[in-house]
Amino acid sequence: MKKVLIVGFVWPESVTTAAGGRMMQLIRFFKAENYHITFASTAAKTIYSNDLSAMGVCEKEIQLNNASFDAFILDLNPDIVLFDRFLTEEQFGWRIAQNSPNALRILDTEDLHFLRTAREKGFKNENRTVTEHDLKAQDITKREVASIYRCDFSLIISSYEMEILQVTFGIAKELLLLLPFMLDGIDSATTAKWNKSTERTGFVCIGNGKHKPNVDAVLWLYTVIWPKIRATLPKASVFIYGAYLPQQIKEKHNPKLGFFVEGWTNEITDVLLKARVNLAPLRFGAGIKGKLIDGMRTGLPSVTTDIGAEGMHGNLPWGGEIAPDLESFVSAAITLYTNEELWLAAQKKGMEIHNKYYSRTILETKLSNKISTLQKGLQKHRNKNFIGSMLLHHSMASTKYLSKYIQEKANK
Repeated sequence: MKKVLIVGFVWPESVTTAAGGRMMQLIRFFKAENYHITFASTAAKTIYSNDLSAMGVCEKEIQLNNASFDAFILDLNPDIVLFDRFLTEEQFGWRIAQNSPNALRILDTEDLHFLRTAREKGFKNENRTVTEHDLKAQDITKREVASIYRCDFSLIISSYEMEILQVTFGIAKELLLLLPFMLDGIDSATTAKWNKSTERTGFVCIGNGKHKPNVDAVLWLYTVIWPKIRATLPKASVFIYGAYLPQQIKEKHNPKLGFFVEGWTNEITDVLLKARVNLAPLRFGAGIKGKLIDGMRTGLPSVTTDIGAEGMHGNLPWGGEIAPDLESFVSAAITLYTNEELWLAAQKKGMEIHNKYYSRTILETKLSNKISTLQKGLQKHRNKNFIGSMLLHHSMASTKYLSKYIQEKANK
């Protein structure tokens, strides 16, 4: 039987994060391709972690800087190893290359961490525009790009990030695969379950509290955006949902102002079906936004920023409004909430984006073909990637001996 090992940075939580949902989509793909799946992680599980064993996935707890992983990988002998974010490739990539050299190595970037980090720094520095120099000057950029080169190919979630890697960093297209969320299409059976616009009320804002862009978005919404919306729509309410919300968000709960901090819910689909407008005032970040995809799949138009919609809709018009500044964000939110014709048009546009760019059938076929092609000519593919082989050589040397040093210290 074909075998795939997924080295997870964390155990997937599809009910709390878009990254968790993304991982479950990849697991679903490998199951459909008849792979025996092993998911291994050094992290601890939480109450939100998916029960992978119930899906027939073998769960394995692993340790950093421990030779037990070498014995584990030799025994498993996987055909494919999928690294969940570049950090796991840094930690375990050299061990995989050493003990299972014929395994196809795939990196799932989730989003480009170096882009998110640079934008956060720029935002803290009076929202300064991030330049090419800013990106290349960071240590995390060098680490993440090196990880991309060391793998046989990387899954890139956003068309914008695909462009950065190819144009700014000159990475060959053969080492990259644009693969956003893989979702079932929206058809008439789906739309028949949607609440009508007249049955929807209130604004909604979603975001995991561990993600800094989400925390900033809610604080900006509370302190600046919502008072302006509320001044025009005095009876309107906004509901904040998300797991792991910090205290500074929880304390903003204020029913008198129509600002409701609800926290985590397992019924997010029902919440979105009842809401009228989805707000995502993101001022920094990267990747594609699960909260906006969730809006599309439930027929909920959204107002977001350039950062929020980046790399998500190709050449199609946005399913709502993209606001470049505060005043336009407020105006768009009010107009979309009150204008029935505009609202219905936005809903239709969101459905078109969802079906064109996030089709599970098309994207799974694309991934399957990429894997099949490389497995048939893996050595030829690797021979073309000299930078990757060079980086792997030095990485194996430096990371290997650092890891062994830590291991020996732990044994004393």
